[in-house]
Amino acid sequence: MFSKTLLAIAALAVAAVTAAPSGKGQVSCKHGRKAANAACCVWFDVLDDIQTNLFDGGECGEEVHESLRLTFHDAIGFSPALFAQGKFGGNGADGSIMSFAEIETAFHANGGIDDIVEAQRPFALAHGVSFGDFIQFAGAVGVSNCAGGPRLQFLAGRSNVTQPSPDLLVPEPSDSVDTILARMGDAGFSPNEVVDLLISHTVAAQDHVDPTIPGTPFDSTPGSFDSQFFIETLLKGVLFPGNGSNPGEVLSPLAGELRLFSDGELARDSRTACEWQSFITDHSSMVSKFEAVMSKLAVLGQNPRNLVDCSDIIPVPANTKLPPPTLPAGKSLADVEVACAATPFPAISAAPGPATTIAPV
Repeated sequence: MFSKTLLAIAALAVAAVTAAPSGKGQVSCKHGRKAANAACCVWFDVLDDIQTNLFDGGECGEEVHESLRLTFHDAIGFSPALFAQGKFGGNGADGSIMSFAEIETAFHANGGIDDIVEAQRPFALAHGVSFGDFIQFAGAVGVSNCAGGPRLQFLAGRSNVTQPSPDLLVPEPSDSVDTILARMGDAGFSPNEVVDLLISHTVAAQDHVDPTIPGTPFDSTPGSFDSQFFIETLLKGVLFPGNGSNPGEVLSPLAGELRLFSDGELARDSRTACEWQSFITDHSSMVSKFEAVMSKLAVLGQNPRNLVDCSDIIPVPANTKLPPPTLPAGKSLADVEVACAATPFPAISAAPGPATTIAPV
């Protein structure tokens, strides 16, 4: 058990140094395509299959949101603290949530994730790749479809030999900031990196916090990796988009938008507020920090030295010009609950027109 703990800590240390996607490949694969390593060629076939048959021709839709969520829920099942107590602390990004779906999808924090697990499983089996690899690959490919999105690192070679993750390792939207930072700190993430991981919510929507209104987004532009999520989470809450407060939900500033309790608290906590605010006017920083933190998440519990860099298979996101950050129509700077004491809130204007209302995605 002591050696396992050392390996887990070493994997975290190595993961903290992220590598850029590899350059032009030198190995010939099918259809005239090239990869940096022959072991990566199979992923071109997986790419073609999931872009067509999982992501509806390369869209940034619900399957992308859910695939990105799955990368986190699989990987965060990793606890050095449990190993230090002589208990099994999980193997992190190992695909156990798919290998042992009947166990892990029953965990309360994994509510609703069974749909994407079962949607992805046939693709992994058809192409003979491990579940852990497939989960991370699908997440990386999916976000490359989103406007303004990142190009994530992808390392292949995880084994399917694993065991179920322990329960209670996935943070919940009803958790306090102290609870979330403690759990994420155990997994090796700083408070700023917790905020960096929440960049995923710029393209996310909920189905299960309030199941009466599935597809409710967390911001007004759920198909784009832009800063609206970080702006709108700091606005005063005035309504619920559905039939009232549910566990993990608090008042939202806009009709049709759902705010998680955890997001609202992290946006206003002194340990995380300045990182949160920093993304409002710095899109390039938001993308680069998301790429870095996802590279770290994707190898939790793994030894990256045993994996092959197949990042060149991940599509390069389209060069999309995003609109400038704005307050939603009908809002003003007086509606912002400024929480970062070190830096003034940016002087952004409101979008023109009637008060913003958001449709489900």
